[in-house]
Amino acid sequence: MKKRNLVYSTDQSQMCPECNQHQNVCNCKDENALLGDGKVRITLDTKGRKGKGVSVITGLALTEKDLKNLAKELKNLCRTGGSVKNNQIEIQGDHRDKLILALEKKNIQAKKSGG
Repeated sequence: MKKRNLVYSTDQSQMCPECNQHQNVCNCKDENALLGDGKVRITLDTKGRKGKGVSVITGLALTEKDLKNLAKELKNLCRTGGSVKNNQIEIQGDHRDKLILALEKKNIQAKKSGG
C-alpha cells in the first residue's frame, strides 16, 4: 500500500499530533483508545436520507472494536441495518426507546435528544 504524503492542509484539527499525518492515513492510532466522552445521546436524524429516519447513538466511551460489536448487537435487536460512522452508531429506523432499554441493561446511561 502506497503511503500518501499530505502536501498542504489548512485544517490542522484533523492532523495527528504524533506523526503529523492526516487522521485518515495515520498509522499510530491506539486501538484501545476510548472514542466518546461518555455522554450518550440517541437522536433521530432524517437529514440527507430522503425523509427516512435513522437512530444515531453518540458519545459512547468505547474502543473502536467494542463500538462495532455493540452496533452489531443493536442491529440484531432492532432487526434492521445500520453502520458505525464517525464514532457514532447509526441504526435504520426510529428505535430510540428500544435502544435506551438495551443500553441500560448494559449499564450505559443514555438520553433521548432532539425532537
